[in-house]
Amino acid sequence: MAGKLMKAVQYFGYGGGAAGLKHVEVPVPTPGKDELLLKLEATSLNAVDWKIQKGIMRPFLPRKFPYIPGLDVAGEVVEGGAGVKSFKAGDKVVATLSFSYGGGLAEFAVAKERLTVSRPPEVSAADGAGLPIAGITALQVLTQYAGIKLDRSGQQVNILVTAASSGVGHYAVQLAKLGNTHVTATCGARNLDFVKHLGADEVLDYKTPDGAALKSPSGRKYDFVIHCATGIPWSTFDPNLSPNGKVFDLTPSSSGLLTFALKKVTFSKKQFLLAFAKLNAESLDDLVKLVKEGKLKTAIDSRHSLSKAEDAWAKCIDCHATGKIIVEP
Repeated sequence: MAGKLMKAVQYFGYGGGAAGLKHVEVPVPTPGKDELLLKLEATSLNAVDWKIQKGIMRPFLPRKFPYIPGLDVAGEVVEGGAGVKSFKAGDKVVATLSFSYGGGLAEFAVAKERLTVSRPPEVSAADGAGLPIAGITALQVLTQYAGIKLDRSGQQVNILVTAASSGVGHYAVQLAKLGNTHVTATCGARNLDFVKHLGADEVLDYKTPDGAALKSPSGRKYDFVIHCATGIPWSTFDPNLSPNGKVFDLTPSSSGLLTFALKKVTFSKKQFLLAFAKLNAESLDDLVKLVKEGKLKTAIDSRHSLSKAEDAWAKCIDCHATGKIIVEP
């Protein structure tokens, strides 16, 4: 592939939103040690993609400009760098790319072997590309933070998922229902049926009085809250939690950090905790297997060609996608 050019989308500095994206032709990247060159078939966007562009991680990310955004991809292995043992040319895979170098909005990208898993024929490229960041976040917060066992063993617990039609939220509802759980979910009015279809036991329109108050229609108190929304104060969660209830905040803000600190200092039994995913192949492989077995689905909000990547970007910034936004070369 040396010397060949590919189509890609880059931005050249912080800010600018969708208008800051530029269509370019750049050399196809070369895989380094323990890396794979992938011919991309699908890339999914996450909120972190536009947040990096906005500059919330400056000066650490991006490592340098111009930057090709997009982190969650599915495609086919073209070649492996030195030391690659698990994959060969022609293998279909799902991967999450390095935050430092990105690369997803392009025809080819380089992925670390340790963040790449095989994709069986039952899992489409778009379904696979949706999984890494959103799916791993949902899986780890449920199994590692909340201790939910996905084989339905363990005592029944009550779970609330906020923004349940979002990328993380729609996976969280499905995964939670694989455990011994009663799931209450919040979303916008247009997505009530969608979230019920995912398996939620109770669904609330977040704009109604009960929805805004997070009140379970059956009067349950929540043992765990998978909090994918923003702007809900602790005072709204508090009366709805069981005595040892925990809120896992997946979209940390300054007020969230304050609440976290306050609950720590006061040794409160009810806790507000910041949850962070550790991206790894083991969790990603678990998710791919669940999709293969028909136990988990990627809901696709919309599909966009690479030539119209700015439309996908604008939709992602708007934060009202139902499931995942997919870009295909």
